[in-house]
Amino acid sequence: MAYDFKILDEKLKDAREWLAKEYRMLRTGRASPAILDGISVSAYGSITPLKQVANIGVEDARTLRVNAWDASIVKDIERAIAAANLGLGTNADSSGLRITFPELTSERREQLTKVAKQKLEEARTTVRVARDEAWKETQEKVRASELTEDDKFSFKDELQKKIDAVNEELEKMFEGKEKEMAS
Repeated sequence: MAYDFKILDEKLKDAREWLAKEYRMLRTGRASPAILDGISVSAYGSITPLKQVANIGVEDARTLRVNAWDASIVKDIERAIAAANLGLGTNADSSGLRITFPELTSERREQLTKVAKQKLEEARTTVRVARDEAWKETQEKVRASELTEDDKFSFKDELQKKIDAVNEELEKMFEGKEKEMAS
């Protein structure tokens, strides 16, 4: 009886997606609309995600353009961005907001690299936990005589190949983000 890797594959996929999302939220010197994903605006008597009240686009390498669908909430959007404490400059004009990304200092780059490494380690921990759960489940099946010893060791080899592949992917994501922060 072969082991069903569906649950493990799903957990590994979730770890990759989580790290990718976290890396999109890390501010680099380059303007990225993803940094505004977590911002919600107090408008029309409720809290609404920024994406639902405005268009966000890249104007140039260090500037984003936020065009509110309703000009009356531009100040609310500006307040929400300032309250998020992202270190971004905001400048309101007649057609919306211009968000500027200041140059990153070498000190800030080092801090961001440390944060990126921490996020990588969190994703690796998730992968290790998923591996340990799958291995434990396999050992229980062997004890219950649902799997043979040979099946257990072939499963272990397959499991390690999957874990190594995911860890390599996570490492490449980190290296890409590190390179992006250095430029």
